[in-house]
Amino acid sequence: MASLSGYVGAIRMDSPVMLAAGILGTTGASLRRAALSGAGAVVTKSVGVAEREGHRGPVVVQVEGGLLNAMGLPNPSYRSFQEEIDIGREGGVPVIASIFGATTSEFGEVATGLDADGFELNLSCPHAERFGAEVGCEACNVEEITRAVKRSVSVPVWVKLTPNVAEITALGLAAQRGGADGVVAINTLKAMAIDVESCRPILGNRFGGLSGPAIKAVAVKSVYDLAGALDIPVIGVGGISRWEDAAEMIMAGACGVQVGTALRKPEGYGIFRSISEGLAIYLDRKGMTLEELVGAARRFS
Repeated sequence: MASLSGYVGAIRMDSPVMLAAGILGTTGASLRRAALSGAGAVVTKSVGVAEREGHRGPVVVQVEGGLLNAMGLPNPSYRSFQEEIDIGREGGVPVIASIFGATTSEFGEVATGLDADGFELNLSCPHAERFGAEVGCEACNVEEITRAVKRSVSVPVWVKLTPNVAEITALGLAAQRGGADGVVAINTLKAMAIDVESCRPILGNRFGGLSGPAIKAVAVKSVYDLAGALDIPVIGVGGISRWEDAAEMIMAGACGVQVGTALRKPEGYGIFRSISEGLAIYLDRKGMTLEELVGAARRFS
């Protein structure tokens, strides 16, 4: 069967199919289970400087085409999170810590306070005031924060980008100038759902971020544009639930993919292995290597 091993954003993996930040990753046990179920790497839930409870409920609602969530970045703070990373490492794959902050110094504090195999800078959460996309929608902030974290750690640094901007490639180029080892695209799209009986927004925060199959086409286009503009690797995320989705994202230019909302499917954690096996069988059938599949859509268009 075709090999899926290689480097994704300067991190060696046996499979390019990873656990995305947000859905799981709040406990070391969930990270370890994802790793043992076939994920090539696992990304933690985002952690910051201070403990946060997040938004009041409801925080998640199922909508047509995916999930709408407004968790509000609940986390125990990085000071209480190292043990979870260490437990996750028992799964035998790289553990990437997703981190957030309101300022450059907060990002630096969290990064230097954790021992992980890499960092994913959450500059894209659409529903947490003062964090995420509120910081990451400006290219100057992306560049400054990326450079600061990169200078303070000795492991790869990825930047997760928001799609809620006019031009995502400007943010990708800013991350590249800051020294990022890769960018991750995309985070959720701003969205809202209203209960027609009560006439009230369903989410406690009123609006949140849409994930799942409904955003896949947006993610594919974002990856395609970023891969054409950047010299650093692109990791694709958004709406991936089958090997065909992963192949499409890789053809757009992604060197790796992340899976999140699809873990709610009946196969659960088994989705990592099923996507990886499907990709390997596809590559064998096409007589291609994984490297040859990356960006194929641009070469054949």
